[in-house]
Amino acid sequence: MRITRENTTGLIIDIQERLFPAMSNKETLLKNAQILVKGLQVLGISTVFTQQYTRGLGKTLDEISSLVPGFSYFEKSDFSSYHVPEYQLFLEQKNYENVIIAGIESHVCVLQTAIDLKHSGYHPIVVMDCTDSRTEANKQLAMERFRHEGIMMTSYESILFELTTTAKAPEFKTISNLVK
Repeated sequence: MRITRENTTGLIIDIQERLFPAMSNKETLLKNAQILVKGLQVLGISTVFTQQYTRGLGKTLDEISSLVPGFSYFEKSDFSSYHVPEYQLFLEQKNYENVIIAGIESHVCVLQTAIDLKHSGYHPIVVMDCTDSRTEANKQLAMERFRHEGIMMTSYESILFELTTTAKAPEFKTISNLVK
């Protein structure tokens, strides 16, 4: 399946103040997630954010939220972002089919969201170098489950260039500079 800008959206899951410090590769996660968010904006891909129990786990990291003018998020208590009624409505109203997913934790919220999206007829695309868990073993187990469920995995560089399509695209130079 070729992923194009049409019918594609981004979803950044729970990169929050009290969750983030416990991640096994947090510096890499932050750097890569920033590049992905910037790249999706350059390409005009509508991207939404979720926060799990904000009162207890804090808000989305400033390093991420500050990249998005008018930043807003969907509050959730279920692990799956797909269970948020406002998020389902967003997907339906915009007629999206492909959902590019990044966030934490790979083996809980990211996994359950991707599975629910797939079983609801969407095409989840998990950007593995923009996800993380408290342990590398849990991230590896999440990858095994994605494979078992037939959920696509990719890297931020791969998905950004796939969405750019050609070196002749007006956004190519900006995307190229982001991934360097």
